[in-house]
Amino acid sequence: MTVLVVIDQSPYGSWRGRESLDMALSLAAFDQPASLLFTGAGVNWLRKGQDPAGISQKAVERNVSAATIFGIEEILADRLSLEANALTLDELVEGAVAVEYSPELVANYLNVVCL
Repeated sequence: MTVLVVIDQSPYGSWRGRESLDMALSLAAFDQPASLLFTGAGVNWLRKGQDPAGISQKAVERNVSAATIFGIEEILADRLSLEANALTLDELVEGAVAVEYSPELVANYLNVVCL
């Protein structure tokens, strides 16, 4: 069974989201099945065309887009969080899938991590 790593923090302003992504990538690098779920402000990680140069940060878009190449099984986005942040699937990185964040979804995973 897969580990679900939940990212609920915006991509800039806190290191928790980056640490969560790094954890998921590390799991995948060691052949441990991992999926990512973005919820709350975390869905903004999936937004295409980010330009955080004004806050002296690097865009996270490439990291998230490459996650499946590195072995991440799924990139999931909470549908209600997408709506709350006025995001459509067309505005998300390739491979992101909208889902209902529910107890039934979480039950599909052996471990769930949210930093």
